Amino acid sequence: MGSSGVVPRVVWPRTGPAWRAAPGRPSGPGLYPGDAREPIDPAPRCFTLTVRPARSQPIRNGRGAKTTLVLLVRHGQTATTGVTLPGRAPGLHLADKGREEASDVAARIAKLPRLAAVYASPLERAQETAAPIAAAASLAVSVEPGLLECDYGEWTGLALKDLSRKPEWKVIQSYPSGFRFPGGESFVEMQARMTGTLARLVAAHPGSTVVAVSHADPIKTAVAHALGTHLDLFQRIAVFTASVTAIAYGPSGPTVLAVNTTRGDLAPLAGS
Repeated sequence: MGSSGVVPRVVWPRTGPAWRAAPGRPSGPGLYPGDAREPIDPAPRCFTLTVRPARSQPIRNGRGAKTTLVLLVRHGQTATTGVTLPGRAPGLHLADKGREEASDVAARIAKLPRLAAVYASPLERAQETAAPIAAAASLAVSVEPGLLECDYGEWTGLALKDLSRKPEWKVIQSYPSGFRFPGGESFVEMQARMTGTLARLVAAHPGSTVVAVSHADPIKTAVAHALGTHLDLFQRIAVFTASVTAIAYGPSGPTVLAVNTTRGDLAPLAGS
């Protein structure tokens, strides 16, 4: 009956006027529900609707459901920020400004209680941003490949001003769900990788706060997913360097608490 969860069940009456069977067929009430009755009385017939309610799959800690706060942090500024598309190319470190941003975001996050873990993309700029955050909480940085930057394939290292002149650039802005970088990853694959990674981290730390240091596009797709926004609209979300985006993952789903915050006290998030 489809996937609505409503299953109709026909209930035929056990009592009522006698049946008149067709010639040559056995007689008896209930044998041929489609045969004529004498008299016809449709009133006793009824439909019973059995509703099967949909159940969410809560993140559970023991027997109780708990909410996990995930802080998505973009790495600090580098020499190529806003200039080229570095992608997964190794050897790109934080600029002086980026190191200042990393220290500032570490001080903001340090005010939050129950910080259970700090995860970061394997790339140097993410690791260097995560280091002061973890040090302030007396934690080690856990390398998480699922937080990697998008694989831009043949576009890796190219200047953004040149890429913006390509016909494909308009597709990236208006129809990213239908685009794959030449020799690289699609936006759909990147979003699935990112959200799957966050689901694992949430399940591993129920009721705690987790930091995940990643990159702009993966974070933006995670925010779009949490908001229930189509991937084709994710470019409308801004994620600056060293910004903090907070998403609470609870029994009934995610709640986006803050997006792209670059200053201010984060402590109120702990009570959300």
